[in-house]
Amino acid sequence: MADFIEIDGSLGEGGGQVLRTSLTLSAVTGRPVWIEKIRAGREKPGLKRQHLTCVKAVAEICGAKVSEIGVGSGELEFIPGEIKGGDYHFDVGTAGSVTLVAQTVLPVLLKADAPSTVTITGGTHVPFAPIWEFFAETYLPELRRIGARIEAELVACGFYPAAGGVVKLKVWPMDEAKVAKNYSLTDLGEYRGGKVVGVVSSIPDSIAEAEVGIVGAQLRELGLERETRRVESFGPGNYCYAQLDYERASVVFSSVGTYEKSRKAVAHDVVHATRNFLKSGKACERHLADQMLVPLEMFVGGYSSYNPGFEWHDNWTLDVQKETLHYTTNRDVISMFGLHE
Repeated sequence: MADFIEIDGSLGEGGGQVLRTSLTLSAVTGRPVWIEKIRAGREKPGLKRQHLTCVKAVAEICGAKVSEIGVGSGELEFIPGEIKGGDYHFDVGTAGSVTLVAQTVLPVLLKADAPSTVTITGGTHVPFAPIWEFFAETYLPELRRIGARIEAELVACGFYPAAGGVVKLKVWPMDEAKVAKNYSLTDLGEYRGGKVVGVVSSIPDSIAEAEVGIVGAQLRELGLERETRRVESFGPGNYCYAQLDYERASVVFSSVGTYEKSRKAVAHDVVHATRNFLKSGKACERHLADQMLVPLEMFVGGYSSYNPGFEWHDNWTLDVQKETLHYTTNRDVISMFGLHE
């Protein structure tokens, strides 16, 4: 067995990104990991239900041996086994993000021996995580450009704190003959229009209408179509997002409402994020940038066996809006697995 990779969970942003990337790369490389100080940079350190679900999900998929852990655990020993395709069901048990769980397991399932179906329940539209529309309209299309074959369905929305969201994924093993030899996200191409959407559940439609009205008026130059929706869920909730469609890709900017957050604040968050991206003149939105690092490192360089000596960014290029702390932390964790020695 390969030596353990020891990872300090307080590295960089000191949050769940360190854990999720470590789990994914441990599974696909076969390298066991020892992680300590998990989420030490957070107000309440240690594993939360969402992170515990990520551990259990990856462990089930690759038959890993895992040290005894629970909510609040600050240390983890993870010894991966063989990645197996199958029919998987993962329940966060709270409104923890299902999209972050999905982003953790997808690269692993792309290396499985057979197709997989995955059902994940929890929060689909919660603060501090990609909403479903970003996952489906911005992130997944980029994985497909690399060569991934993935189908995704939002079955039910889940808001904080009631949860109850359900997503279903169908994932096929990556066909190495179809893996992109090069990848770049440096030019979005022609702007083809966009939309602003407000969504509510068990609260007045006027909230969504106000959010859409504010975003549409303040981003008038983009000519956004305006839409409101009402969905059924276990509890009240709302979110608003702007989707800009370009020749090359679609970009989603969103904000999720909470009891403490007014409709004006939700709308202004969407406007602010959209304007900052447009002002940057870059092609790769800042959140997408850190989320693409693992799949790009796994597949595009033609080094799926993880041979040391691969030159960083040899076959792919991202014109990144901003190298966030999440981005640099993810890059640092990836480097621990011997990719760029």
